[in-house]
Amino acid sequence: MQAVVIYSSAWCPFCIRAKQLLQSKGVAFDEICVDGQPALRAEMAQKAGRTSVPQIWIGTTHVGGCDDLYALERAGKLDALLG
Repeated sequence: MQAVVIYSSAWCPFCIRAKQLLQSKGVAFDEICVDGQPALRAEMAQKAGRTSVPQIWIGTTHVGGCDDLYALERAGKLDALLG
């Protein structure tokens, strides 16, 4: 299984939904909370090209945010990407 990393915020409903989808699939992930951490948020923005949370990586693939993750699931492509 690919390593999954999610940059998130504790109060973000999109972050919560993305984590719920991953948890429902039994996927372990490393969560990096950017709340009050401008250096981590800047790191995320530089890597993702976006400043919004969540930002999700599966292995070396930048999935994007919550809507992108759910779009992969609806298209039947998420499980293959997770490996």
